[in-house]
Amino acid sequence: MSYILTLGEKAKKVKSELMCASTGKKNDALIKISEELKNNIDLIIEKNNIDLENAEKNGMSKSMLDRLKLDEKRIEAIANACVNLSKLDDPVGEIVGGGVRPNGMKIEKVRVPMGVIGIIYEARPNVTVDAASLCLKSGNTVILRGGKEAFESNKILMSIMRDAVVKAGFSADVMQLVEDTSRETATEMMKLNGYIDVLIPRGGAGLISSVVKNATVPVIETGTGNCHLFVDESADLQMAVDILNNGKTQRPSVCNALESLLVHEKIADEFLPLAKAKLDENSVEFRGCERTKEILGDCVIPATEDDYATEFLDYIISVKVVADVDEAISHISEYTTGHSECIVTKSLENAEKFQMGIDAAAVYVNCSTRFTDGEEFGLGAEIGISTQKLHARGPMGLRELTTTKYLISGKGQVR
Repeated sequence: MSYILTLGEKAKKVKSELMCASTGKKNDALIKISEELKNNIDLIIEKNNIDLENAEKNGMSKSMLDRLKLDEKRIEAIANACVNLSKLDDPVGEIVGGGVRPNGMKIEKVRVPMGVIGIIYEARPNVTVDAASLCLKSGNTVILRGGKEAFESNKILMSIMRDAVVKAGFSADVMQLVEDTSRETATEMMKLNGYIDVLIPRGGAGLISSVVKNATVPVIETGTGNCHLFVDESADLQMAVDILNNGKTQRPSVCNALESLLVHEKIADEFLPLAKAKLDENSVEFRGCERTKEILGDCVIPATEDDYATEFLDYIISVKVVADVDEAISHISEYTTGHSECIVTKSLENAEKFQMGIDAAAVYVNCSTRFTDGEEFGLGAEIGISTQKLHARGPMGLRELTTTKYLISGKGQVR
C-alpha cells in the first residue's frame, strides 16, 4: 500500500468521529490547540527559522519569505483565531430547507460535513493551522500537503495539533500531514478517489492549474489574485492613494494584494505623481502604458500584455490610463482572475456600473481589496478564496466546507 493511500485509509477510518462529534467537543479541541500553540511558541519559531534559513539559501524573494515567517505575534494571532473559531456557530446540523409532503412524510434538508478534505498548499505555515481548525469545526477529517519550503514549520505545527486533539478526546488521525513533499505524493492525492471527498489547492497559479487539470477527485478551485484598482475621475485622490498603498504594500505576497492600477485620464496628471510618491516609500516598480510614462518619466518600465496579466506578489505594479469606467471594466474583464477588484469614486452611477459589470468574487467601492479574507468578512479563519462559481465563491469559511443531505421521516408510506 502506498504512503498516500495509507493516509487516506487512516482518514476514512476516523472520519465518523468528527462527523458525529458535538459542537462542544469540537470547540474544546480548538481551545486546546490554541493553548498548545501558545505553550510552544519558542519551539515553533526555532523550527520556522530552519525553513527561513533554507529558503534564503535557495534565493526565495523577500515577499515570499514574509509569507513563510512565523514570529511570536503571528503565532499568537493564529492561536487566537482558533479560539475565535470556537465561538462561531456550528453549521453542522443546520436545517436549510424541507417540509411535510401531502402524504405526511417529513423531509428536512440539513447541513453535514463533506467527510475527508485534502488540501495542497505552498509556503504558508499559517495555512496548516487555519485549514486544520476549520476542518475540525466543520466536522471534516483533513489531509494536508504543504510545500517543502515550510516543511519543518508544518511538521511541528501538526505535531502540536495532533497532541491537542488527542487530549480533547479525538483520534490523532482526524488531521494528518503529508511528510513526503515530492510531486508524486501531490499527484497521488489528486487521484485518491474513494478516500478524499474534495480537494482544495491553495497557492500560486502553477499549483492551482496542476490540481485542476490532473485531479480526478472533486476540486474547489481557489484563485490567484490579479487584483485591480480603478481611480475614477470623481475620486477623492487622498483616499485613492491610501487604498492603493494599503493594497499594494501592506503584504504584497498575498492573493488580495493589488497588482494593477487603472486611472481615469482626466485625473491622471494629478493622481499618478501622488501615487508614485507614496509607493516610492516601498520602492515599488511601475510598469505602465505610454501615457503613464509621459506623466512619470523614465522611471516607468513599458508595460507588456504579460505585465497586465501577471500576479506579481512583489513590489511591482502595472499601470494604465483609461478613458472612463467602461474602458476600466473592459480592461479588468480581460485580465482579471476573478478574485477582488476595486473602484474609488464619488459617482453612485459609476460605482453601481462597476459592481454590476465586474465578474469577480469580491467587488469593492472605496475600500481596500485587502479585506477579502474570511476573518475580515466575519467568517473566522478561511480555507482559501474561491474564484469558481459552483458551491463556493469568495472566502470559504465553515459553511463552504459542508454539504447537505436529506433526512426523511415517515409512518409506513409507500409509493
